[in-house]
Amino acid sequence: MTSGLWELVLKGVWVTIQLLVLSALLATAVSFVAGIARTHRLWIVRFLAGFYTEVFRGTSALVMIFWVFFVLPPAFGWQLVPLWAGTLALGLTYGAYGSEIVRGALNAVDPAQKEGGIALSFTPWQRMRLILLPQAVPEMIPPFSNLLIELLKGTALVSVMGMGDLAFSGNLVRLALQESAEIYTYILLIYFVIAFALTRVMRGLEKQLKAGVGKRPEKKVVVAEPVGGGVS
Repeated sequence: MTSGLWELVLKGVWVTIQLLVLSALLATAVSFVAGIARTHRLWIVRFLAGFYTEVFRGTSALVMIFWVFFVLPPAFGWQLVPLWAGTLALGLTYGAYGSEIVRGALNAVDPAQKEGGIALSFTPWQRMRLILLPQAVPEMIPPFSNLLIELLKGTALVSVMGMGDLAFSGNLVRLALQESAEIYTYILLIYFVIAFALTRVMRGLEKQLKAGVGKRPEKKVVVAEPVGGGVS
């Protein structure tokens, strides 16, 4: 490939990273808000959070992108740029999956911990902030890591809006060179490198968070057996 075509691909990588970061931030915020709401004591709050989760989890991310970019603008009289339309659609869609991760991790905390907070006269928010979240967040990291990789792969969907992400740029280069195998091999490798880097970062974050709550990897205890077969 020529330097000009490589520059096009690198611009696509930068757009993909921007979209990934923005949509991941939105998805994280939505995940915690909806996930915590799923554990709320008021049924109406649980119902609304559950309704959001089921709607966005049960619809296609591709259709949601079309809806946000092509359907909503005529209805409300405004037009989102592709980056923000993709961020909104992907953030809300993957945030629905993330909310189940948050809800499950919060429910997995030992009930005795919650009862201890009640015994100390903590408010619900204090119990959530000081007791539940510090123990639940480290357990959320592995599934959140998988979700982040899925979000990375989902960013390729925004190419349907003509957004110059990595997938869109790769297709333009393929059309210019008429070489599908070579170009898409490069694209696959770039996605893999980004995903691998994200995985390593998330694993490091998991170790730090577990160290912060006093969790350490379990060590095997080896007991030496007596030699000689017993006492005569």
